[in-house]
Amino acid sequence: MIDSTFGLGQIGQIAIPVGDIEQAVAFYRDTLGMRFLFQAPPGLAFFDCAGIRLMLDVPLKQQGGRCNSVIYYKVADITAAFETLSTRGVKFDGRPHLIAKMPDHELWMAFFKDPDGNQLALMSEVRE
Repeated sequence: MIDSTFGLGQIGQIAIPVGDIEQAVAFYRDTLGMRFLFQAPPGLAFFDCAGIRLMLDVPLKQQGGRCNSVIYYKVADITAAFETLSTRGVKFDGRPHLIAKMPDHELWMAFFKDPDGNQLALMSEVRE
């Protein structure tokens, strides 16, 4: 069912591309004093910013010579959000898909771009 009142609001995660993950972790954790959560391969580190995750990412490749930050919008029902935004003309890279199985939930995402080519995403933490 399409919800005409639906709108994106809560940011769940922001990704920042970095050149050296260890140097970046030290800066964000030790210099800025941000709460470090964990690191994951192949070059990811996560911090908590008052409930919004900051993901540091060493890009595998730069697309078109540039690498941008990514904003991940948190939604309760990723399928409904995907369908609503698709009917409004948003062109997704693919359908929502499972990213990771965590101890207490599954992380699902769907990626799309704004008119200027900036990467955006829907994210949903699905509890089992």
